[in-house]
Amino acid sequence: MAQESTREKSTASEAESEAEDSDFKPLTARQAQEWRKRQVPLSVWRIVAIQAVMGVLVALLAWWLTGRPQVAWSAGYGALSVVLPAALFARGVSRSRSSAGAAMVGLFGWELVKIALTVAMLVAAPRLVPGLSWLALLAGMVVVMKTYWIALLARPGVRRTD
Repeated sequence: MAQESTREKSTASEAESEAEDSDFKPLTARQAQEWRKRQVPLSVWRIVAIQAVMGVLVALLAWWLTGRPQVAWSAGYGALSVVLPAALFARGVSRSRSSAGAAMVGLFGWELVKIALTVAMLVAAPRLVPGLSWLALLAGMVVVMKTYWIALLARPGVRRTD
C-alpha cells in the first residue's frame, strides 16, 4: 500500500513536470537574433574601470572623513586588492578558447589565480601600507566588490521583453 502511494506521488510529480516543460517553446532563429540585438554585451574592462574609480572614491572619502592619510592608503590598498586581481582575471578570461571545456577550465583557473593574488596582497598589506587600518582596508574591499552588482544593475541598453 505504501508503494502505491509513493508511485502515485511520483507519477503526479512527473505529470506536473511535463506540464511545466510543455510551456517551454524554443526560439526561432529570427527570435534568437532579435533577442541578441536587445542584449548589449557588458565589457569586463568597463566593470574593472568602474571598480578602479570606486576604489579612488573610497580612498578619498576615507581621507576626507578621518583626515588621516594612513586610512586613505589602507582603503585604497583594499580596493587595489580587488581591482588588480579582477583585471588579471578579465585579461585571462577574455582570450578566446577553442572549446567549451577549455573555456571552463580557463574560467576556473583564472578564478583560482584571482583568489590567490587577493590573499597574497592581503598577507603583504602590513608590510606595504604603513599605519595600516584593517577596517579601512576591509571597507575598500567591500565597496569595490559590491561594484559588480551596481555595474550589472545599471548596464545600459537592456530592454524588457513585453
